[in-house]
Amino acid sequence: MKYISTRGQAPALNFEDVVLTGLATDGGLYVPETLPEFSQEEIASWAGLSYEALALKIISPFVEGEIPEADLKRLIAASYKTSADKGFRHEAIAPLVQTGHNEWVLELFQGPTLAFKDFALQFLGHLLDYVLKKRDQKVVIMGATSGDTGSAAIEGCRDCENVDIFILHPYQKVSDVQRRQMTTVLEDNVHNIALQGNFDDCQNMVKASFADQSFLPEGRQLVAVNSINWARIMAQIVYYFYAGLALGAPHRPVSFSVPTGNFGDIFAGYLAKRMGLPIEQLVIATNSNDILHRCISENDHSKQALVHSLSPSMDIMVSSNFERMLFDLHGRDGNKIGALMETFKSEGSMVLDDAVLAEARALFSSYRVGDDETVDVIRSVFESTEYLLDPHTAIGVQAARQTRRNNSTPMVCLATAHPAKFPEAVKQAGQTSDPALPFHMQDLFTREERYQVIADDLSQVQLFIRENISG
Repeated sequence: MKYISTRGQAPALNFEDVVLTGLATDGGLYVPETLPEFSQEEIASWAGLSYEALALKIISPFVEGEIPEADLKRLIAASYKTSADKGFRHEAIAPLVQTGHNEWVLELFQGPTLAFKDFALQFLGHLLDYVLKKRDQKVVIMGATSGDTGSAAIEGCRDCENVDIFILHPYQKVSDVQRRQMTTVLEDNVHNIALQGNFDDCQNMVKASFADQSFLPEGRQLVAVNSINWARIMAQIVYYFYAGLALGAPHRPVSFSVPTGNFGDIFAGYLAKRMGLPIEQLVIATNSNDILHRCISENDHSKQALVHSLSPSMDIMVSSNFERMLFDLHGRDGNKIGALMETFKSEGSMVLDDAVLAEARALFSSYRVGDDETVDVIRSVFESTEYLLDPHTAIGVQAARQTRRNNSTPMVCLATAHPAKFPEAVKQAGQTSDPALPFHMQDLFTREERYQVIADDLSQVQLFIRENISG
């Protein structure tokens, strides 16, 4: 399978090269040239498969001809192993919990860092190790995080022999649990940078570094682990099929509500639908940083001041992965996307054509949830079910309830993080103590930390990276 850029000017690449490249040379994002499609009969035959076996079915077409099936099976098994202290803590990997009539929460926080990012980044870490060993190559991972990506990336790559990893997080703008999950990993190849700015400043610094990698020593290149990396999107498609099959698909449709900031997770759901999973409704759930909701509901895709919220992983001003969606909405015309993104870069806003907006609205519902409403949902769900939501998941549940079109169709709300990561929101919702961390993390607040606070200055960050690359 070949992969092409959303802006149409970069060369097509194979799967392994796409994993190592990240951003295309024209500034676009890579997507498959063609998308695999599964028949309803084939999907029905997967009912009852383990998560690992289903992942092999979904991922195989994307890597066809590059990774032998036996090797891919081994990589998937290593990524989703169950363990009380390091792997996934639940035998189902992604269990479902019912919270209302035909309403379900898909627990995507059962991995080692308590966030949905583990599903992609455990796999990406093993995949990178496999590809780099085969090529006898060393790389530098540089990533930005609003809270969860960083810890999941570090956990996935801490044992990789051919990787140095540098993660930027906004200084004092992630939760204490999120920070410590990153900064208490003391392996020599792991480096945490607390940038004196917000998440978008971190993201912009990463993008600038990918555009000009001359600061790196000769022979090294940057690799992306955030959701611009195609392998992450690919791995996330699996749990949509897994949940759908558990609730009766393909014999009946399912719907999903997805708390999203960068659009990567819900884009995976859109791909699952195109690949054959009968998804009736896809709900974009945002917090007060609502560029995606404004785009769908008002055709207002404009940058606004970033609001720091109780759901910090969604405190994002610009949703990078939305470009992949725009590419499909514009008939996969790379020239149109290049012009559109240039307008957005220079003017800070863009307007969609009527036909494009109509298609987007046919594909997605959207809803915005502020902090007060988030706290109310955490409280009310706990009072009625004794089930504790994290603030991001609460946004997904509320968006589902406000936009749901058909109560007879199962609605699955993606639980993107464990409530223990966000004690402030949980306490505001009436809990008298912090939610307990899982057993393997109970000593988190006594572990040694290591991180570097650096000004929002590209040259300083790049100098730190260059001076700390191994070998």
